Amino acid sequence: MRDVSIIGVGMTPVGEHWDRSLRELALEAIRAALDDAGRSRVDALFVANAFGGETSRQEHLGALIADYVGLRGIEAARVEAEGASGGLAFRQAYLAVASGAVDFALVCGVEKMTDLVGSRRVGARSLALDGDYEGIQGATPAAMAGLLMRRYMHEYGVNLADFAGFSVNAHANGSRNPYAMYRNLLKPERFTRAPMVCDPVSLFDMAPDADGAAAVVLCSSDCAEDAVPRPIRIAGSAVATDALPLHDRADPLFLHAANLALGRAFEQANVEPNDVDVFELHDEFTVLSAMQLEAGGFAERGEGWKLAVNGKIGLEGELPISTFGGLKSRGHPVGATGVYQIVEVVLQLRGQAGDNQVGDARVGVTLGLGSLGATAVAHVLEGPER
Repeated sequence: MRDVSIIGVGMTPVGEHWDRSLRELALEAIRAALDDAGRSRVDALFVANAFGGETSRQEHLGALIADYVGLRGIEAARVEAEGASGGLAFRQAYLAVASGAVDFALVCGVEKMTDLVGSRRVGARSLALDGDYEGIQGATPAAMAGLLMRRYMHEYGVNLADFAGFSVNAHANGSRNPYAMYRNLLKPERFTRAPMVCDPVSLFDMAPDADGAAAVVLCSSDCAEDAVPRPIRIAGSAVATDALPLHDRADPLFLHAANLALGRAFEQANVEPNDVDVFELHDEFTVLSAMQLEAGGFAERGEGWKLAVNGKIGLEGELPISTFGGLKSRGHPVGATGVYQIVEVVLQLRGQAGDNQVGDARVGVTLGLGSLGATAVAHVLEGPER
């Protein structure tokens, strides 16, 4: 297996892009990534997208986007795993380069969620649940997260206000990010007074669906050293799965797939939780943030929320998370989210994060979740010495 590095990144602002199509958003991000890498061609394209068929009436995105961005003829395919789609597409590109099957690979995550509104969008999002045992009962992702959060609060004696720090931190960081969808600051007391979506999940507790595209160019580390001044090495990459419906999981309050994926990626990279300088986790719901910290060994079970209460997750804290606003403030273009996470960590490790820069960041981790943790994709990235 060859060592693999990232040589180019690009992204569009996250928001409501009603006047732009999937292919147009993808083009902007891909052009930026190729320019950043100093390349005009690649050997393969992996497109991450979760709901294009439902929200944009468009499938077969590999060929569509390859052609539109001027790469007709290359290998191209779409990758889907709900919120883990971006991380999984990046994983496929990594494996393609590491195996020697391709020399230069391009990953593009793209999603347009806001073209559907109301019950139509809720219906599309619910396709990520178990259709036979959850979806058929009218369950939605927010409803299942509400059940999960209520059980977590009951089991560990946690109050709703104890989760506020995750959203407050995300908005503090997102307020500095020109690519973020919501750049407003959030006060802790506003968190608990927010309108309920699925009790106890409130409007300020969950990430907003959004439109956006992000792209990354990969190649072997040997080639990367000659291509760009500061390549970012992929030190660990892993995927794991759990049961899709919550009721089939051995322990619904432990993200087993996230634990496996992070553990495998850490082992590959020869790092431990204490070595991580930046952690871009999947903060679609605040209870998931707490549970990911526990699954990754950053906190004991039932105590992940304490890191937010104690202020340890800010840009100057012990474990900075959601450093560009995360899903909560930057926005959640579902299939593209995992690629945004990769781009954001690359910027941190290059020292190009601007007002969101974490000091002396050398090791960054991304974790993407699909369907409340049924799929988990983890990556450990290492930057060069400064």
